[in-house]
Amino acid sequence: MKPELEEIFQKFPNRQREDLIPLLQQIQDDFGFLSKEIITGVGEYLDISINKIYGVATFYDNFRFGPVGRYHIRVCHGTACHVAGTSTILQELERQLRIKPGETDKEGLFSLEVVSCIGACGLAPLLEINEEYFTHLNLEKIKDILADFREKEQNTYES
Repeated sequence: MKPELEEIFQKFPNRQREDLIPLLQQIQDDFGFLSKEIITGVGEYLDISINKIYGVATFYDNFRFGPVGRYHIRVCHGTACHVAGTSTILQELERQLRIKPGETDKEGLFSLEVVSCIGACGLAPLLEINEEYFTHLNLEKIKDILADFREKEQNTYES
């Protein structure tokens, strides 16, 4: 088992079932996602079956089971965003990035996730990229946003 995982386990010394969600959150914060190896380790540590852990983790939108891109795009699909056209925004993102929700592009640059609600209904439709929010979206803004991030990436490697 990874030493970093052991360090996280030490923060939850009581090994209680109620530690599962905060433990998974801490692991994802540190590792970026929940791998099969990590879930197995958590199961052994808390004496909980892997199936139960997957059941809990898949119930919540915020847990991921694979690495995300350098720029992780979270598209709001709450009621206000849906009514304001987020389905069209999502289709455009899929087309431009050539990925579906839950996937990461081949370069590891962008990943795409659909979330139930970001909580900024008055700014719909919106998305978040690495905790930066983009609001009142339309197809032209999507093209500009992706172009800006691609340019930022290019400038990072040229520096």
